[in-house]
Amino acid sequence: MTEAKRVPIGISARHIHLSREHVSILFGEGAELTEFKPLSQPGQYAANETVAVHGPKGSFPKVRILGPARKETQLEVSRTDAFALGLHPPVRESGKIEGTPGIRIVGPAGEVTVDKGVIVAARHIHFHTSDAERWGIKDKQILRVRAGGERGVVFEQVLARVSDQYALDMHIDTDEGNAAGLATGDMGEILD
Repeated sequence: MTEAKRVPIGISARHIHLSREHVSILFGEGAELTEFKPLSQPGQYAANETVAVHGPKGSFPKVRILGPARKETQLEVSRTDAFALGLHPPVRESGKIEGTPGIRIVGPAGEVTVDKGVIVAARHIHFHTSDAERWGIKDKQILRVRAGGERGVVFEQVLARVSDQYALDMHIDTDEGNAAGLATGDMGEILD
């Protein structure tokens, strides 16, 4: 009998990653993000700081920043959030922001308008290298994951992301979690 490939599921609400330059513009020269709570991935955290984001149609007044600062600013939203903002971002792997819409970001010390960086994050699983090796999974492999429960679903097109810097965790957005009746901490099973 083969081992069940069970993975914890995390529901990812709208959030933003900021570049070091944009942290300085939005919060003031020398400002640093401060940790509100750690996330599932080692060294990653939800910051105490939030920003407002303004699209062509609507805005969100308090979008949580995830730290630490990154190379490029990126806003991750659900499809429902995108409609509320008046944007049509593509589904993308984190960091792949070429050809994506921009957004106006307002902080307590300033504002910045980026010409790209808004995505609907592709559903994905972070695998520590040891988990991926144990289950024969390769980086960038596309998987199927069953999530049970009252509104059970099979998620197609789940991207495998493998690194010795990751901890095992599947990330889906709030629309996907709500449709399947899931909560952070529920378990999924990798089918293939």
